[in-house]
Amino acid sequence: MTTDDFPTDEPAVVTCGLPYANGDLHVGHLRGYTAADAFNRALNRIGQDSIYVCGSDMHGTPVAVNAWKEGVSPEEFALEWHEQYAETFPKFDVDFDNYGHTHDETNTELTRDIVRTLEDEGYVEERTIEVAWDPEEDQALPDRYVEGTCPYCGEHARGDECDEGCGRHLEPGEIVDPVSTITGNPAEYREREHKFFTVSKLADFLTEFLDGLEGTDNARNQPRQWIEEGLQDWCITRDLDWGIDYPAAEGSEAEGDGADADDLVLYVWVDAPIEYISSTKQYSERVGADEYDWEEAWKGSKLDGADGDGEAGEIVHFIGRDIIQHHTIFWPAMLHVAGYDTPRAVCATGFITINGKGLSTSRNRAIWAQEYLDEGFHPDLLRYYLTTNGGLQQDIDFAWEKFADRVNGELVGTLGNFCYRGTLFAHRNYDGTPDATVSEEVEAEIEDAIEAFRTAVNEYDVRGIGTAPVELARFGNEYIQRNEPWSLVDDEPEAAAQVIYDCVQLAKACAVLAEPVMPGKAEELWTQLGEKDSVHDVELEAALEAPSAEFDEPSELFEGVEDERVEELDAKLADRVAAADDAADAEDAAAVETDDADAATAADGEGAADADRTDEEAPDDLEPVLEDRISFEEFQGLDLRVGRIETAEGIEGADELVKLTVDIGVETRQIVAGLKQLHDVDELPGTKVIVMANLEAAELFGETSDGMVLAAGEQADLLTTYEDAVPGERVR
Repeated sequence: MTTDDFPTDEPAVVTCGLPYANGDLHVGHLRGYTAADAFNRALNRIGQDSIYVCGSDMHGTPVAVNAWKEGVSPEEFALEWHEQYAETFPKFDVDFDNYGHTHDETNTELTRDIVRTLEDEGYVEERTIEVAWDPEEDQALPDRYVEGTCPYCGEHARGDECDEGCGRHLEPGEIVDPVSTITGNPAEYREREHKFFTVSKLADFLTEFLDGLEGTDNARNQPRQWIEEGLQDWCITRDLDWGIDYPAAEGSEAEGDGADADDLVLYVWVDAPIEYISSTKQYSERVGADEYDWEEAWKGSKLDGADGDGEAGEIVHFIGRDIIQHHTIFWPAMLHVAGYDTPRAVCATGFITINGKGLSTSRNRAIWAQEYLDEGFHPDLLRYYLTTNGGLQQDIDFAWEKFADRVNGELVGTLGNFCYRGTLFAHRNYDGTPDATVSEEVEAEIEDAIEAFRTAVNEYDVRGIGTAPVELARFGNEYIQRNEPWSLVDDEPEAAAQVIYDCVQLAKACAVLAEPVMPGKAEELWTQLGEKDSVHDVELEAALEAPSAEFDEPSELFEGVEDERVEELDAKLADRVAAADDAADAEDAAAVETDDADAATAADGEGAADADRTDEEAPDDLEPVLEDRISFEEFQGLDLRVGRIETAEGIEGADELVKLTVDIGVETRQIVAGLKQLHDVDELPGTKVIVMANLEAAELFGETSDGMVLAAGEQADLLTTYEDAVPGERVR
């Protein structure tokens, strides 16, 4: 158990947040699963013993609610989705070493064992709390059976999370003005006995844990704010029929006896992350502990006799940023008390928008996994787009036009073009690899690419892993163009052979480097080069091993995406979203009763207020308000954040541009803004500003601008806050 650079001598385990067995997979889901898969493959490329495990999240109220709506049992409902996921992930080369689910015997028993340990160690208390109750149905309303108002930010929220506002985890009884999702009637609060995990006792441990945590900035920094605000103990039981029963105390006659059980099930976020351990255990039992020991992976510090329980293991979690709290507060606290190693790294991905608008499954604004495959695209194209389109923690936008640009420019025009032209020339002139050795220049370039790849792995930079083969191919295109082997074949055959040998060596290196992100295309290239075995089984050093002497005529690796195809795909998406919007609007209209008299009275009142208003006279040259309106949903797709300028410096050669570093709470961004002529640059640090955080990054005068600082008018009057909003708070 170490924080030394990978590879280490200890077994590693990579996980991704469990998919709810509750609906179709889309590109938003696939971003995390492909990133984790690529990282695990990259670990194996550099010689790390690592596996990738996951499983379907079978429990919780979303499953129970939707099963109830369909008139089937939750188990039947969830298993159907679990089986679909197990079939879909391999189609995108997401190669889990084990894919289980939270309702199987392994996870059930392990969950009960861990919860008993929490009790035995004195970290579980029984408390009387108020829970939402549907008086008409005479039943409790846990989590998503109840909706209402968030007590922290005032936005609409569901019972366990403020999903439309501040994103906080909500405990039972917290939601304001509760409404039953079963009947639509107002709910009431009643007192019930529930079990609490006393996380507040572990604040010092969690602070120390975060000090050593690796991964993305948002996963390391956000939890510190929650600790500073004071940790709230965590209710770990629910009034629900579907889930893992709360375990009886050791020595009791039955699981359901006594106050320890009280007809409660464990909250889904107790048993869900334990599936990471359970899935690892199932893999170990399948291949044998000599091949991979699950206890060494999850309890290595105890087995090795290190001081203290719960030291960091080689455990790397890839998650969505909406579940950072669960993975950096609740989960490591559970692991620590139960005597398991804690994660080495937590990597939280940003969200995905579709054509610049928020992904919405209810409005069918999504690119579905099966839809992508049905359109005939190779899975590696999507894997490349999702893993290399911005940093891991950044929000990214999926648009068919952007997808086509990346495919046509980087995969067809750079990687595919170089590998095809070099290997085709080699085959036609030498029936394979010429009789030569790699030049010093090319060997050094490949060594640099390998080192950059290793660095990217240790910095959890999945984008850097994915772009490594494209950057090497970019050099290859420049190299072959500079040396023009076609002009050397007749007059300088040895020089021509040297150049083409180098090109084949570069193509082989590209195959090795491409394997984590584009495993299918990497294997295809590997086979075209006449290499034996599989590219999936080699380590990085194979990039510098001599290429095969003979290989057949190659074919092009990638096909371009035509403009007409993009237009067709955009039209399909627009039609689908419009149909969903119409259906939703019709449903909303049917549910609303309009009182014409009250509406007229309200309108009259507003008119009187407007008549009395004495606003400043507007300038004559103001631009008219745009006629085209956007929906509230579209506005929510704009991630506007409070930021604080930390540093500011002018960019040499640019009359107006200033390079800023801006703290936006979850991370620090570099942003280029046209403020030099309008502001004293030295006085900008410390200024609070409003930042558009999900604007696509751009290059300006050789500097990356990752966001936009908002300002008004020709004088760039910076938008700021009136009172004490902190960096990172959303503007709504």
